[in-house]
Amino acid sequence: MRKRFIGRSYSKTALSDPEWLGIEHLADVEVTSEDPARPIENALLPDRPSGWRAGMHGEQVIRLLFSRPTTIKRIRLEFVESVLQRTQEYTLRWSAGGSQPLQHIVRQQWNFSPRGSIREIEDHDVDLPGAVMLELTIIPDIAGTPATASLIQWRIG
Repeated sequence: MRKRFIGRSYSKTALSDPEWLGIEHLADVEVTSEDPARPIENALLPDRPSGWRAGMHGEQVIRLLFSRPTTIKRIRLEFVESVLQRTQEYTLRWSAGGSQPLQHIVRQQWNFSPRGSIREIEDHDVDLPGAVMLELTIIPDIAGTPATASLIQWRIG
């Protein structure tokens, strides 16, 4: 898998299920930061339960840049927070390339609570023909409290 770090201002393998795409063969990945102990590959590849964790607090961006136009029908995200009470927001956007602007897929907020809701799993049915880029932006706490973004799993089908 090829990986590049992107500036703050601005590659589906999955659960042994053939419906998931082999991202490591189809895309490059760009990420604003990562904890060396929990790199982005941990969220994108199967059998890596620890997932990804940002290397710094605040908003994070993860981009999948497909080597050829790819049809995407399903996007599954899994987040876990068992320590800090916070409201996280994520946004998914995509592009079919060229001069086309990024298209909004979904913006979602979730309230994590250590004594209650610690896991968020979102499974989106989509119709994205010819995607060349898929972007996930995570704001770990919309209240602005210093928090670190993490992602247990990101699968694409």
